[in-house]
Amino acid sequence: MYQYRSLEDTIAAIATPPGQGGIGIVRLSGTQALTVAGRIFQMKNGKTIADAPTHTVHYGRIIHGDQMIDEGLITVMRAPKSYTTEDVVEVHCHGGMAAVRAVLEAALDAGARLAEPGEFTKRAFIHGRIDLAQAEAVLDIIQAKTQAFLRAGHAHLQGELSAALGKIRDALMEIYTTVEAFINFPEDDIDAKGRNVLAQQMKAQEQKIGHLVKSANQGRLLKEGLRIVLCGRPNVGKSSLLNVLLKHDRAIVTSMPGTTRDPLEEYAQIKGIPFQVIDTAGILEPRDIVEQEAVKRSRRHMEDADIVFLILDAAQPLSKEDTRLAGQIKDRTTIVVLNKSDLPARISSEDVQRLLPDSPAVRVSALRKTGIDDLESALITCAGQANHFDGQGILISNIRHVQALKFAQEHLAHAVTLTQQDTSWEFVSEEIKGAVNQLDAVTGRNIDADLLDRIFSTFCIGK
Repeated sequence: MYQYRSLEDTIAAIATPPGQGGIGIVRLSGTQALTVAGRIFQMKNGKTIADAPTHTVHYGRIIHGDQMIDEGLITVMRAPKSYTTEDVVEVHCHGGMAAVRAVLEAALDAGARLAEPGEFTKRAFIHGRIDLAQAEAVLDIIQAKTQAFLRAGHAHLQGELSAALGKIRDALMEIYTTVEAFINFPEDDIDAKGRNVLAQQMKAQEQKIGHLVKSANQGRLLKEGLRIVLCGRPNVGKSSLLNVLLKHDRAIVTSMPGTTRDPLEEYAQIKGIPFQVIDTAGILEPRDIVEQEAVKRSRRHMEDADIVFLILDAAQPLSKEDTRLAGQIKDRTTIVVLNKSDLPARISSEDVQRLLPDSPAVRVSALRKTGIDDLESALITCAGQANHFDGQGILISNIRHVQALKFAQEHLAHAVTLTQQDTSWEFVSEEIKGAVNQLDAVTGRNIDADLLDRIFSTFCIGK
């Protein structure tokens, strides 16, 4: 188990996002949390924090020395029934940054030290309240941009991944114990039929791990969203369509060509599926250095896109720029969007068929907001995973988990081969042990100290 040397310290940090708000929270955790809180908080009823029962809230004055900082509330959560399993105190003050920082400074001067990134969650892990997979799920929940990924994060936090890996681990340990018995008592060795049964048992666990690994792409898409890139020549309505898809005005819309220079990226849920929607600069012959860079970035986004929306002005005949752009994306998954369909059509279905014969075409009016449902349905069809984006079940999205599980698969595949080849049991035992170690790396039962520090360094300080 990872050894952490600073558990005797009482830590403090701002737990609310920076900026103005109705409430700001400073969190403390540690053996001296109640003592530190008592030095900076005077309860209105005259009682002391040390006498406060667990899971209670109290009103009073927040002080720094002899100076009053603010009025507020204090929440007391005594060990072990707290997030970190230590004594935890949260001081609630007004949400201005000056007030929150003043409370934090008071706590630090009263004996706490500033928490490291993710240290509250790290302490919860070290004390055994959660395992490492659950700890990382906390960060997933904080960073979730869609409801689907939020549900997946909550599933991990509730321990569903850990439970699934625990069952696989238990099965492997039973096999490992059997193999070790053959090593220690060679007279009890089994015949070829028995070896095959044992190999099938290993294979079954490898397949369970493989099922989790297969969910990685789906988990990534839930986390990051499919990348949709809106492309087209200037003034065809890309920014207007972006605003319609997002259901709020994100992009500046004018009649002047070239308004969008830098790509705009936003997340949206369309029919329950997460998407990363990118509005690019109009593809044209650049007139200056700025436009050269804008076009270069647009093309780079097109190359990285999962789905491309080729947006055409349906009220104008196809131009050379439209044809040239279609040629650049002919190998991409593309939906042709015929915008401005509220005006007389100048582009026919036959024109689109000649332009991109394998791509669906949808007529919309971003101005009138018509045809959008048809476009969204075409998008879901192109995504090809409409039935798999519900966020249910166990989905792997963490690259560290994916790598560890793939290594576990490799160990088990090798163990199966060695068993079937009648290789010495010592080699089989080492492969099974390697697979178990990889599973333990996911949950934190077997983890390198430097790696653990790197994992928690990605957390915000107050969590």
